Amino acid sequence: MSAFDLTGKLAVVTGARRGIGRAMARALAEAGADIIGVSANLEESGSEVEKDVTAAGRTFEAIRTDFADRAAVRALGENLAGRDRPVDILVNNAGTIRRAPAAEHSDADWDLVLQVNLTSQFVLVRAVGNVMAARRQGKIIFTASLLSYQGGITVPGYTASKHAIAGLTKALANEWAPHGVNVNAIAPGYIATDNTQALRDDPTRSAAILDRIPAGRWGSADDLAGATVFLASDAAAYVHGTTLPVDGGWLGR
Repeated sequence: MSAFDLTGKLAVVTGARRGIGRAMARALAEAGADIIGVSANLEESGSEVEKDVTAAGRTFEAIRTDFADRAAVRALGENLAGRDRPVDILVNNAGTIRRAPAAEHSDADWDLVLQVNLTSQFVLVRAVGNVMAARRQGKIIFTASLLSYQGGITVPGYTASKHAIAGLTKALANEWAPHGVNVNAIAPGYIATDNTQALRDDPTRSAAILDRIPAGRWGSADDLAGATVFLASDAAAYVHGTTLPVDGGWLGR
């Protein structure tokens, strides 16, 4: 059996309704995993991500949870941690972004971004990761960002949250690696999704971004598939606490 084979595994993917999360869920299903998709507006049935997963021959369950609601995320964690079938893979991908110059970046935007991108991530991983550590097996993957390394422009809350995710990845790996749990992150580059629509619509910013990407193009959500399956699989058994950029060479420039 291939080290990349996920047959029989159960994966939870947050932010699964569209974009990077949908591509991650599809990739894991195509590698053999059954999927629980979580998103604030995920359809109970008939979603595009559900169609992707079932087309791969795997089962899909939809859970609607708003990551801006800490109590709802805590309830999600308790639900997943208490199931008879344990979660083998947790992809903590849900996220949001607010764009405004720092002097105009409101408290409300700051609080929302940190709640969704950081606090809720910890609340969920605390519940699910605790069970993984007790079972002495599990894979946890966070979605970090190029702004886990850089400062960005007009996104102070998002940058702070993604720097924190890189640190949290290391902190959890230090605790849970001895218990058989791999905790890692993927840092997507400039991917053509709803979150980057404003950048792609700005001719000056878009041209400047493309000029720096050695690969010469914006990434697609499917460019994250290989890294996701790798970090979720036995092939990454000795990979702990790392943030893997998938960025077309941006950071190398």
